[in-house]
Amino acid sequence: MSNIIEIKNLHKTYLKGVVPTKALRGVSLDISAGTFACITGPSGHGKSTLLHLMGGLDKPDTGSVHVAGQEIYQLPDKELARFRAEKLGFVFQFFNLLHNLSVLENVQIPMMFTKVPKEKQEEIALKLLTSVGLKDKVRSRATELSGGQMQRVAIARALANDPEVLLMDEPTGNLDSSAEKEVMDIVGRLHEKGKTIIIVTHEEEISRKAQRIIRIKDGCLDL
Repeated sequence: MSNIIEIKNLHKTYLKGVVPTKALRGVSLDISAGTFACITGPSGHGKSTLLHLMGGLDKPDTGSVHVAGQEIYQLPDKELARFRAEKLGFVFQFFNLLHNLSVLENVQIPMMFTKVPKEKQEEIALKLLTSVGLKDKVRSRATELSGGQMQRVAIARALANDPEVLLMDEPTGNLDSSAEKEVMDIVGRLHEKGKTIIIVTHEEEISRKAQRIIRIKDGCLDL
């Protein structure tokens, strides 16, 4: 099975005031296409930083990240933004839905950046919302939904452009156990269909479902 992600010698330092904090210290790893992987470890040790660098949401100090054969940090900003929109889907702990838009419109947003025709956007968004059990909520606003429903909308939005990789940062962190199960059932079905899924989590229950666990401690792989 070929690698969908290849990371080489990744370093990242943040400044907290005038004090440098090393978030990652020379991380190298490969992830095969179709893998369901969890990134785990103590809080503040670099898990989310690693995920964000995989997804082109931040830039490393040194090192390289290849996604689907493309070295993403060699791309100009506009091309990187387009690459993210086409190849990567993101789901975050706090949903990041636009409350002034309907559920359907929220799912359409990524397709606007890839110039999918409006009629096709609505068709795809409706299909995705149906797949996550929210067909009856397409005209609702995010403020009218429960936390679990909002996260299911976020997953549908992340899948809008059929990305090769789904990156999820603590996707069940704000959910009760029932909503967590709903979200993880969706994740399981996506993995069964061959989607590459990478989740940052503290939840042991989620980690036990993964094919691969990547442990991070003090900004390094904890082997």
